[in-house]
Amino acid sequence: MGIFDGKVAIVTGSGRGIGRAEALQLAAQGASVVVNDLGVSLQGGTLEARPADEVVAEIVAAGGRAVANFGDVGDWSGAKALVQQAIDTYGGLDILVNNAGVIRTGMSFNTEEADWDVVIHVHLKGTFAMCRFAGEYWRNRAKAEGGPVNASIVNTSSPNGLNGGVPGHVNYAAAKSGIATMTITLARELAPYGVRCNAVAPVAVTRMTEELWDTDLFPRESMAEKSPEGIAAVVAWLASDLASDVSGQVLQVHGRTCSLWQSWHIGAEVESPTGGPWTLDDAPQLRAQLFAGHDPGVPPVQ
Repeated sequence: MGIFDGKVAIVTGSGRGIGRAEALQLAAQGASVVVNDLGVSLQGGTLEARPADEVVAEIVAAGGRAVANFGDVGDWSGAKALVQQAIDTYGGLDILVNNAGVIRTGMSFNTEEADWDVVIHVHLKGTFAMCRFAGEYWRNRAKAEGGPVNASIVNTSSPNGLNGGVPGHVNYAAAKSGIATMTITLARELAPYGVRCNAVAPVAVTRMTEELWDTDLFPRESMAEKSPEGIAAVVAWLASDLASDVSGQVLQVHGRTCSLWQSWHIGAEVESPTGGPWTLDDAPQLRAQLFAGHDPGVPPVQ
C-alpha cells in the first residue's frame, strides 16, 4: 500500500532530473502519473528520444501506471489539454507538481529578448497556466460535490528566486521569485476548495544546473548529497495527507538540510523625524537609522 493509492498526479518537466525523480516517487507510492516533458535540449532543440516515454516505461516496468504528455506547459491550450488528459485517462486529478524549466544564461546587459521570454514562458507562465486549469477543475468539483476536494499543488521555486539570484541568471531569478509569491496567493485562493499549494526551492546536481557546479560558488565536492531523489521525497510529503495542514509555504531542500523560507519581511522601520513626508534633508538620519545593524551594500549570494 502506498500513500498515493487511488490518486492521480501530473508532474511537468519530468523526463529528467528532479521531475523524473518526483514522477518515480509518486508512482512508487501508488499514484497514476501523467509524465509531461516537451522533449527538448536545454538550448531548445528537439531530442531524438522522448524522455517522457522513458520515464513512463520505467514506471510501468515497476508495476505502476503512467502515461506521457509532450505538451508545452507555457502554452494556454497545452496546459489545459494536459489537465484534461489526466482527467480523461485516470478519471480525475489530485496532485499537480510543477517542475518544468529551462535555463538561458546571460548578464542583464547582454540578455536577448528571446532568452528572457522563454524562461518566463516556461517557469512563470507555465506554472500559472497549470495551476489555473487544475484550480478550475478542483473548484468545479468542490462545488459539485458540496465540499473540499483534498488536492495538492507543489511548485518549484529556487534559492536564486529567494535571495536575489546568481549573476547571469536574472531571468531565472525573476521567474522563480514570482513562483514563490504566486504560491502563497494560490494557497489563499484555493483553500476554500480544499486545495493546498506549496513550493520547494531545490539545490541539486541536474542537467539544467550543471553549468553552475565546479565554480567558486558551487564546488563539485559540496554537491555529493544533493540528489534529485532527496528533493522528490520532500515533494511527495508536501503532496500527501502527511502534510494536510501545510499550505502557502516555501521549503528549500539543500542536501540533508530543509529550510523554511518566509516572504519579504520588514528588516528595519524608521519614522520621519518631522512627523510629515520625507524630505532630502532627512536623508542622513534616514540612512543612519535604517541601516543601523544592516549592511547597505549588495547582499552576497547565499
